[in-house]
Order: sequence, then structure tokens, then C-alpha cells
Amino acid sequence: MNLAELAENPVVAGRRIVPGEGQRERPALALVGEAPGGEEERLGRPFVGKAGKNLDGFLAALELQREAIWITNVVKVRPTKVSPKGTVSNRPPNREEKALFTPLLLEELREVAPALLVTLGNTALQALLGPEAVIGAYHGRMSPCDALGIQVFALYHPASIIYNRALQSVYEEDLRKLRELLRDSAPAGAGQGLCDRSGAAARSPLKTP
Repeated sequence: MNLAELAENPVVAGRRIVPGEGQRERPALALVGEAPGGEEERLGRPFVGKAGKNLDGFLAALELQREAIWITNVVKVRPTKVSPKGTVSNRPPNREEKALFTPLLLEELREVAPALLVTLGNTALQALLGPEAVIGAYHGRMSPCDALGIQVFALYHPASIIYNRALQSVYEEDLRKLRELLRDSAPAGAGQGLCDRSGAAARSPLKTP
């Protein structure tokens, strides 16, 4: 499916498509989130605004550069709801949105071919491992994604920490495990292991018309 066909799908309903971006050719790591928010929709880029601040913390903890990894979301349009007062806010992706975009995510990740997948929250985790996978059981460890033949390291979504401060230490410990995993993968003489792959940054490999 190309971008023109996707834009015409009734599930998308005229919303702006926010593609993935970053190191497109076999990056060390691909980070998969849930869906874009308001600032991401406005700019047409994933993980900017509040999500970008969360990403900055993630990258700093792992000693990575944004341009060195692939960054994307399961759902490529902003899911919204409208309050009785007319206020527009984010909501979790619904079943139709996930059903439309999950096969496209798998196609995208097959083409990008990262060495490792890191998911944020349940939506991203379940898109790769199936609906039975829940973050409470899978966080902080490696699990195989059979559809892609790539290992998945699951993290809690940073936003969940805002509502449950007890998860802060869990999230930090999981990041420590991931950092050690990346360092332990380093070949002799390399500085960052899985983080050392190089190449030009690019936008999403979803086909354009």
C-alpha cells in the first residue's frame, strides 16, 4: 500500500500521516511507539514535542544519537477524541486503526531491517508479538518477533510513569539492562556495539505514489 492509497482509506479520514524517520538502512535499533500526538501531527514527524523530550531522555540514557536509529509508531495518524466542551485530545488507537497500520508497520520494519526492536507500551508490543503480550510480563527482556525474525526489547511507555510513579524505577532499570545489552554486543574495538552502524538518515520507506 502506498501513501496515496493510505490517505484515501476511510480509517485515516483525512488525518495527516506521520511516517517514521532516521537511519533507514539496517540501523542498530528501531524504536516503536504507539501513535503521533498533536505536535507530531502538526510537524509531520514522530517523537517531537513532549514525545521528543521523552525520546531525548531515552537516547541520553543509551548514549545514542537520534539520527543513528529508526523511529516510528504503530499507527501513523493521530487518534483523537472530542470532549463535550469541544476540546480535542489524544486517545489510544482503536481496533480499526491498529488493524490497518500493523501490517504496514511490519512491512516498514522488514525493509529497514534493524538489529533490535524496542517497543514503548502495550500497543507497540502487541503489534509485534500478538495480543496476548502484555507489558507487565514482557518488559525488560528480549522476546522474539517471529514475523520479522528480530528480537524485541519491551519498555513501559514513558507516559505511563506520569500516572504511576512506582514505574519510574522499573523503567530506569529496564533502560540499564538495554544499555548493557547494547554495550555487550560491541565487537572488539567498537565503541557502541549495536549503535555503530552508519548510513544516511531517511524518512519512512512506505512507498510513495
